[in-house]
Amino acid sequence: MERKKVLITGAAGFLGSHLCDRFIKEGYQVIGMDNLITGDLRNIEHLFKLEQFEFYHHDVTKFIHVPGRLDYIMHFASPASPIDYLKIPIQTLR
Repeated sequence: MERKKVLITGAAGFLGSHLCDRFIKEGYQVIGMDNLITGDLRNIEHLFKLEQFEFYHHDVTKFIHVPGRLDYIMHFASPASPIDYLKIPIQTLR
């Protein structure tokens, strides 16, 4: 049986990284996506060795084709801190 596939944007952030862990633990194929403006690869580096995880370093405001069928999309790509709003106001508004 084929694994269900989930795309998680903001995968290298706090919420996204924990969701990646959870969905992998539940047996899903996980595609993580993050532009790494505020996310940190250290949050998900332990997943890179896993067959059921793939990562796209990509800005979700730009088009990207993700091949295959997606069963779920979890959208958590957003700088979520007032500090970020002040440091990177343009990226925050996108």
